[in-house]
Amino acid sequence: MSKKVPVVKITTPDAVSVDALAGLPFEATVAMADVAGAMRDGLLAFSAAAGLVVMRQMLDAELESIVGAKHAKLPDRVGNWHGTTTGQVVLGGRTVSVERPRGRFTDDRGEIDLATWATFASDDLLRQVVVERMLAGVATRRHVDVAEPVGTVKDRSMSKSAVSRRFVAATKHALSELLARDLSGLDAVVLMIDGLNVADQMIVVAMVITADGTKVPVGLVLGDTENTVIVKDLLADLVARGLRFEQGLLAVIDGSKALHAGIVKVFGDQAVIQRCTLHKRRNVIGYLPVDERDRVDKRLALAFAQPDPANGLKACRDLAGELDKIHPDAAASLREGLEEMFTVARFGIPIRLRRTLTNTNCVESMISIIKTSSGRVKNWGDGTMKKRWIAAGMLEAERSFRRVKGHADMPTLITAIRAEVTRRTTTAGPDRAVA
Repeated sequence: MSKKVPVVKITTPDAVSVDALAGLPFEATVAMADVAGAMRDGLLAFSAAAGLVVMRQMLDAELESIVGAKHAKLPDRVGNWHGTTTGQVVLGGRTVSVERPRGRFTDDRGEIDLATWATFASDDLLRQVVVERMLAGVATRRHVDVAEPVGTVKDRSMSKSAVSRRFVAATKHALSELLARDLSGLDAVVLMIDGLNVADQMIVVAMVITADGTKVPVGLVLGDTENTVIVKDLLADLVARGLRFEQGLLAVIDGSKALHAGIVKVFGDQAVIQRCTLHKRRNVIGYLPVDERDRVDKRLALAFAQPDPANGLKACRDLAGELDKIHPDAAASLREGLEEMFTVARFGIPIRLRRTLTNTNCVESMISIIKTSSGRVKNWGDGTMKKRWIAAGMLEAERSFRRVKGHADMPTLITAIRAEVTRRTTTAGPDRAVA
């Protein structure tokens, strides 16, 4: 039920004068007297001070609705006004001490809890502000410099150690939230996996794209290298949390053999693998002299963009044959997993969605945000600290996600994946074991 509370009325810039206050209602007069000093610090400080006055009026109104007006002789009172006490509320990215009313029940239930106070005293918003500033590169000692002015009220929680404690608590929560997400409600169609190096340790991150094109970070795992064991553990955890793949899943990965092996081990024939064409191009030209790289890269780009995947595959094989004599390692790199470069192309989906799903740009974009947000960290602690920062960065990146380009054609992709999985499982027979 909504409540009506007294309203603070703001008048002209001369409102602090006695003449201007004379014509205002009593409540507004008291409010203006309380906040007039904050006007010297600017509009934000003035608004903060006015907000505190309104908050106090809301607290008084709620307590009065429970126990009745002060000093009123009510025979059926459930409680009484019990003076005031001080507490902390979140204001301008910090906590400030304010006075609030108290009330006690007439029976043995003790002090009256006010819902209004619980809302204003919650530090969830403060933690969010701290995380946003830290991920934006604000040092712990600089938070007090970037905080909004709140006037003359006494603020707390702005010291370097206080900010650090809140950030640790918030990122612990972010890590727990990410690793405990229930995935059973996700209509997962695409799984993208990639790794990033954090202070000489590899962290593998996973993202799901749903049937409507929404990108969702779903997990991470820390290891010394991007090996099959940690990839298998990551994927097994996703399955344990409800990730559905029985009708097929498109897995988009870079050229890592560990990622490929882990996906096959966990998902079997239900996973259709697309290797990143951009990674393949970078890998191949890495084996070539500088003066030949542009020529070969252009040919690869044209081959991967062929409307007919058969023509694209033939163009790549022809190029590998030309490279065999002078650059055999480049040719071997090109041939490795070449069929899986054209998985999505063979599905016949429209070009916009095809461009989105033939590379790992979606997950790499998230990794780029993670690297930016953690770029100012100089002294990495243990693995838990690394996972906290990465999880916070993933969830921060999620806030800016848009649906993938070409998402309107996701139904066509889903149909193609299911047809491919049906073909595989029918060909393999019912006795084929899937780990």
